[in-house]
Amino acid sequence: QVQLVESGGGSVQAGGSLSLSCAASGRTFSSYPMGWFRQAPGNEREFVAAISTGGALTKYADSVKGRFTISRDNAKNTVRLLMNSLKPEDTGVYYCAAALRPYEWPVAEYQYWGQGTQVTVSS
Repeated sequence: QVQLVESGGGSVQAGGSLSLSCAASGRTFSSYPMGWFRQAPGNEREFVAAISTGGALTKYADSVKGRFTISRDNAKNTVRLLMNSLKPEDTGVYYCAAALRPYEWPVAEYQYWGQGTQVTVSS
């Protein structure tokens, strides 16, 4: 069973930065693409960013391009999301996710999800 544990959420003023981390265990981390999603109150969960197995390929939602950076460390089984120039509309619960199929790009389906970490951006 795959376990994903997020950390690094918190409260920050608009324009500030936060770094989220996700620790993975339970299968060969380096074989699976990873992603970050978020859900604001009253909204559906939405895609934020994804990264391929080796980290060479990344994909971002238009709303975060140029502000967020996804990265991974396969030696430490972790994936990170660096968030700069945060806006109030970035507020929500951020989830780490692991792809269903190994080496697939772009990712069609995510199989495992973390419990989420809260990010609050005040104006």
